Amino acid sequence: MVRAKILWIEGKRAKGPYFIPNLRKKGFAVETVASGKAALAYLPEMHADLIIVNAASMRSSGKRICQSLYEEANGLPILLISNPDQSSSKDICANEILDLPFTIRKLINRILPLLPGEGDDLYKAGPIFLDMERKLVKCQGKEARLTPRMAQLLKMLMKKPGEVIEREYLFSVVWKTDYTEDTRTLDVHMSWLRQAIEEDPRKPRYIKTIRGLGYRLDI
Repeated sequence: MVRAKILWIEGKRAKGPYFIPNLRKKGFAVETVASGKAALAYLPEMHADLIIVNAASMRSSGKRICQSLYEEANGLPILLISNPDQSSSKDICANEILDLPFTIRKLINRILPLLPGEGDDLYKAGPIFLDMERKLVKCQGKEARLTPRMAQLLKMLMKKPGEVIEREYLFSVVWKTDYTEDTRTLDVHMSWLRQAIEEDPRKPRYIKTIRGLGYRLDI
């Protein structure tokens, strides 16, 4: 039984650990290509569940490849393998960044949360992955633990990306109350969420305040 289909991008003269045979032994279907351009051409016929970019094999940060894949692959999760000497998580459109060296077990542990159907309480919206059971959020290489209320707020936003959710509704559902006159504690929790997922919480890219109405998740 195939666990998932992985499109693996790796340089033609790659050196170092070669994980693909081990992934195949573990039940993953892995197809390899040598460039981001080749990956985009191959995606429509493969119907991959995940893209892995081995930037370390190409002696690059992987930023340009991940950006093109992020824009064209319709939200398909991306895992970037990087060399610590060339690693830079800033503005890289990857859901996970894994620096060499690492074991096959660590690689699989990073792959599984990115796959569909690996749990009943996992949510994905753009580059944001939320594990409600563990109260864990991952976004663009960042990872953070959330309080139960923070996780519930993020889940509500992720279920309706691009839609404005009114402050009073968010507060009444998450705090389980009909009293919605003072929702300042909601603002505090949203600030904490921005610290968890945003590159610059003061200039949020994802969680937007819609003045006079509520909050919206932009992805």
